[in-house]
Amino acid sequence: MPFYKRFKQINLLLIGLLASLAVSTNAQQKSVGVFDGQDDIGQAKQPLSVRFNAATYELSGAGVDAATTHFLWKRIKGDFIVYTRCHLTSTNPHHTIGWLARASLAPNAPQVSATVQGRGNPSLQIRRMADGPSDESRISLSNADVIQLERRGTTYTLRVAKFGEPFQIREVANLNLGDEIYVGLFVSGAQKNTLAKGVFQDVRLTVPVSPDVPAGQMNLGSRLELLEVATGKREVIHTAPNSIQAPNWTPDNKTLIYNGQGFIYAFDLASRQQSVLNTDDVKNNNNDHVLSFDGKMLGLSSGVKELGGSIIYTVPATGGAPKQITPKGPSYLHGWSPDGNSLVFCGSRNNEYDIYKIPAAGGPEIRLTDAKGLDDGPEFTPDGTFIYFNSNRTGTMQIWRMKPDGSEQEPVTNGDFHDWFPHISPDGKWVVFLSFLKEEVQSGDHPPYKHVYLRLMPIKGGKPTIIAYLYGGQGSINTPSWSPDSKRIAFVSNTDISTLSPAEITDN
Repeated sequence: MPFYKRFKQINLLLIGLLASLAVSTNAQQKSVGVFDGQDDIGQAKQPLSVRFNAATYELSGAGVDAATTHFLWKRIKGDFIVYTRCHLTSTNPHHTIGWLARASLAPNAPQVSATVQGRGNPSLQIRRMADGPSDESRISLSNADVIQLERRGTTYTLRVAKFGEPFQIREVANLNLGDEIYVGLFVSGAQKNTLAKGVFQDVRLTVPVSPDVPAGQMNLGSRLELLEVATGKREVIHTAPNSIQAPNWTPDNKTLIYNGQGFIYAFDLASRQQSVLNTDDVKNNNNDHVLSFDGKMLGLSSGVKELGGSIIYTVPATGGAPKQITPKGPSYLHGWSPDGNSLVFCGSRNNEYDIYKIPAAGGPEIRLTDAKGLDDGPEFTPDGTFIYFNSNRTGTMQIWRMKPDGSEQEPVTNGDFHDWFPHISPDGKWVVFLSFLKEEVQSGDHPPYKHVYLRLMPIKGGKPTIIAYLYGGQGSINTPSWSPDSKRIAFVSNTDISTLSPAEITDN
């Protein structure tokens, strides 16, 4: 080989090596929040700038050409679900914002992006091979501001919505970007020398349950979240490497009560520390527990194999020796009457699950429902006028209500989803409930680790609106969890602990 050709080849190798080193160097810089690093993919006129506060990220950057993307990333191995509410603060309609997953940081790398343009028009964009063409699948939707990107194996799914509405979905299969890839938020000017700016809030990086885990097993980590009902803004206040479930909010606004590993925990909202609540030798507690309206007593459901399953107990809210209320199981507690005299629960008697009422001090059970199918989740309204519950007697799980004596049973949701666990706000104006997707869940089941919505509906009736999009289900909001002022809701979402950064882990 002539010397000049050999010199040219060596020079090209050196340039490639230096470029690789530059990418590697950039890849180690500027860890922000839950993300590992940040980069400008392409040439930047103004490099990526990131401001971070809690779970909100503000990104800005300008490219020398339209292909430049400003990328805040994390290395994720295997399956993932990433979620955010976002909007562009730059006004150019050609600017874009969203989630990006890439095989590498090289400009020509294979990638997929869940993208929203300046007018709120979403699309799924794919480049299957290095230097290959890009394909796009658009969604007919304006003002989209909720974006979720999921990977399951080599299938990538975009879920996008205008906040308050159900997701619209696009999917691409057989896209191999590698096992461990770069995943994160991006903004792009889509025109040279224009500054693109965007805000991302409620950012969640989730590793879902492995397909190999038996159905119903609950071993993922947990995020305890507070939700502002009026705005939909979410805050993670506590994380755990195991399953915690079903927060109750005490009427004095000081404590959340939830269960985990058979124990009942009290979480102090001021110090944000949890402690075990004394329930004496009753230590197989599940996620069906509820506080009395005055906050003085706590009702528990705890498994007792010898008595047929879950048994209901009552105990002082500060802890103590529980008193057994139901003589046999399964009995799952969900509601306490406003006057404190009665409990309502879901009980299986003669292989049929119905709703029963029983004196809070113990006594004979009164059967309130007898329709074929599953009736579950009963809860009194604060004025004692109605009991709300969920029933799949129509073939779809819907929210129903009835009088306290079991009369005048009527549905209040229309069956678009499988709706579970209605909870009435303390001011009596709203009902919030959990909605499963029909394509994922049968009507009589409420499993963990699914794509679910929290939906809100006026107590007087009307169209429900979505106030939270989450990965959860069983244990997320089984029990009453409204704040005393009716402005917030506590719930649990789930992820494998591997995706939580050290700063997020508050319980080890």
